[in-house]
Amino acid sequence: MSYNILISGGGTGGHIFPAVSIANALKRAIPDANILFVGAENRMEMERVPAAGYPIVGLPVAGFDRKKLWRNIPVLWKLAKSLLKARRIVKEFKPDIAIGVGGYASGPILKEAQRRGVPTLIQEQNSYAGVTNKLLAPRATRICVAYEGMDRFFPADRIEITGNPVRKVLEENTLERGEAKAALGFDPSRPLLFVTGGSLGARTVNEAVAAALPSLRARDIQLLWQTGRYGADHFQSIAAGYAPEVKATTFVDDMAMAYRAADLVVARAGACTISEVQNLGIPAVLIPSPNVAEDHQRHNAEALACRDAAVMILDAHAVEKLGDTVTALMDDHDRREAMGRSAADMAHRGADDRIAQIITEILNKS
Repeated sequence: MSYNILISGGGTGGHIFPAVSIANALKRAIPDANILFVGAENRMEMERVPAAGYPIVGLPVAGFDRKKLWRNIPVLWKLAKSLLKARRIVKEFKPDIAIGVGGYASGPILKEAQRRGVPTLIQEQNSYAGVTNKLLAPRATRICVAYEGMDRFFPADRIEITGNPVRKVLEENTLERGEAKAALGFDPSRPLLFVTGGSLGARTVNEAVAAALPSLRARDIQLLWQTGRYGADHFQSIAAGYAPEVKATTFVDDMAMAYRAADLVVARAGACTISEVQNLGIPAVLIPSPNVAEDHQRHNAEALACRDAAVMILDAHAVEKLGDTVTALMDDHDRREAMGRSAADMAHRGADDRIAQIITEILNKS
């Protein structure tokens, strides 16, 4: 039997990659499923989702500015237009289920689906639930989460602990670390730090790396540095002074190879990055962004740090502390190995297939 399945959300890679992973798992489970994505206009999902082979429709929705409330007047207008467009999408597509993965578009679509009695599934990726998901949860059919203790936000009887989906390609690279280093043009015998601030980049992370470069190179530490788009030219020009042991690029195309090569990772604490670190068992220094809703990245990082599965540095202290933290960890092989094992112990592998199974069960009952 063919089903119409709506998947809504996006805004960042941390929402898009899991959404595409769920769609791929659904296609494996229900080959003739008709899947439509709904994202936010002018956001990266409008390019990434079609590249993955799925159609997408955009809503004119935008996020709220919680610091300068007067800026939200046009946001409210966009929200009203998005609710009307969501109503039309749900009416015309006639979904058998609607799935929300977080991001601006999830709210209008799931709200309209629930209004029409369509089963809904929320995939909450963070350890601290967002406002939209908390509002949608009472009428959700199932809520898939990645952390224990989420019943403080959601109805306990609807929670499924599945973990967050990660890209299959990350788990398919089986090269040894030295081989991966060589493939990326680094010396296999010397330690390699991989820094990623996400697809857009993270100014504080980049500034901290730039400040740490002299001490890192003094300890013979090699660096693969994904700067992201913001400030790319500036930071890449700094890195050029340390070439070839330091390689900086706007975007790393082969993340699987980068992770496989790394002795240590420095990253923000978004849900997608944390799930990748856990699934691959990589020691990490996490610098949570302070510019996210409900400070959820700090909660994500703390969930690992309290189990010695990562080291957390607050954004305000990153420039001062990153260099010393990285060199101390690079000097302590046993601690890095223990951190990687602890991270791996927290992983929920096969999350995409488990979520697809739950969706299939809902469809079979409806």
